[in-house]
Amino acid sequence: MAVLTVAEVLRMPVVRQAGPEVLAGAAGLDRPVQWVHSGEPADIASLLRGGDLLLTTGIALPDSDDELRAFATSLSEGDVAGLVIELGRRWRTVPPTLVASCDALGLPLIALVREARFAAVVQAVGERIVDEQLDELREAQRVHDTFTELSIAEAGPSEILDAAQRLAGVAVVLEGEDHRVTDYRSGPDAIGGFLSDWAERSREVRLEGRTTWDRGQGWLVTRLGRRERRWGRLVIASPTEPPQRLIAVAERAAAALALHRLHERDRDSQVRRTHHELLLGLVNDPANAEIHLRCELAGLTVKRRQLVGLTMRPAADGPDPSRPAAPVLDELIAATVHAAHELKLPVLATQSDGRVRALLSLPASADPVKEVDDLATRVGRRHRAVVGAGRPVTGLAEADQTIKESAHVVSSVRAPDPARLVHRLEDVHLRGLLTLMGDDDRLHLFRERELRQLRAYDAQHGSGLVEAVRALVEHPASKSLAAASLHVSRAVFYDRLAKVEKVLGADLNDPDIRVSLHVALLAEELAEELTGPA
Repeated sequence: MAVLTVAEVLRMPVVRQAGPEVLAGAAGLDRPVQWVHSGEPADIASLLRGGDLLLTTGIALPDSDDELRAFATSLSEGDVAGLVIELGRRWRTVPPTLVASCDALGLPLIALVREARFAAVVQAVGERIVDEQLDELREAQRVHDTFTELSIAEAGPSEILDAAQRLAGVAVVLEGEDHRVTDYRSGPDAIGGFLSDWAERSREVRLEGRTTWDRGQGWLVTRLGRRERRWGRLVIASPTEPPQRLIAVAERAAAALALHRLHERDRDSQVRRTHHELLLGLVNDPANAEIHLRCELAGLTVKRRQLVGLTMRPAADGPDPSRPAAPVLDELIAATVHAAHELKLPVLATQSDGRVRALLSLPASADPVKEVDDLATRVGRRHRAVVGAGRPVTGLAEADQTIKESAHVVSSVRAPDPARLVHRLEDVHLRGLLTLMGDDDRLHLFRERELRQLRAYDAQHGSGLVEAVRALVEHPASKSLAAASLHVSRAVFYDRLAKVEKVLGADLNDPDIRVSLHVALLAEELAEELTGPA
């Protein structure tokens, strides 16, 4: 709660016009003032509360040094905020014994050299205290309303951190149970220094209760989750001892995060959500310096490293293909993270469009083929998957290239080679090239031009000419096998090929014609795999 100090009372106009002079206990001027009372009895200390500021003219105070010392001691033992004496009615100067006693006790002693209206002082200070208390209550209500609305809306960590930073006005950091930063919001100052060596500094901060202010770090830290099952901490920058308002922000934000975690129990963990956001950010905005910083804070080592993009899809012959996609992908992500942990390789992993995407960090001297194959072997022990790898890059600004390339490779693999652990661009040949060109309008126009006449004829006559061409290019060495794949006789198959040549006005024995049709069919097949049938 906001506090009014003795020093602030002395600066108020109603006191300042009386010419206050600090005679003793100057070090205690930062004492909080809870209220102001005026009184004359020498035994008034028993009627006061801790934090009260006493105004007196000294008329009823004793004369002897021993009694003055006893009076000062009684005020100090009662934790009185300070003693203000108006000169002129009893003394023209405060007795040296009283000054010395107050100074020895650290009790602020102030003399007013001009007459003061004590009632006006009491009223002004009282109004100031009440106003600050009301402001504190309004701020507390604002904090309460903000986080209540977020909880009702089932807001995620991002919105909760945004609100905490907005209310606190300083940097706010969310860390995991391993003391690594999982997310943060910057304050008015540069965030780099505040986040430097975070994990090491965080381990030095011990929580005595739910919330602790660490003077050395200048952190207000509150625990996320129960003491025995803590899953992270929320940290708010606080170089000086935090007011109650800031503590309320920290604890209400922590409660909102805990409630969100309860709502999200069956969804991705905070770390997985962070990985998803980072990988999505790298693909969509690879040059973003903020995303690069977040990747490093999330544990992805990038200096003097090689980065390899990986894309994996569950194998069709997996343990139970009928299971929903999400649990299967969760298992595949877990297998990937576990394998990377065994190899002591930093990794970001998430799921997207029914596949697992990952970015693996390798030492600059490592053999990327060997390391990725080793990881794929370990993943395969826990979950069968088709694995595609992009070519290594040396910086996060190029990470989108290796991630996208790995996705193109997996999209190009129609029938995985059981003997091949990892598929790469050089393994997928023409399908790989067409996958890379998948979004090119010119490829779309090419396949439409090559197949339009046959599609139209099939639609009109139900003749199956396109499938006849497909069988021909898939079995180029044997027309008997091609006919068998369609479950028709060779004669029927030859008749369909003749109709194809008539519709197209082309010779199917011409290598250029056959390759063009093959490419068009392959491009159409890949497009359907990515987007579904047209």
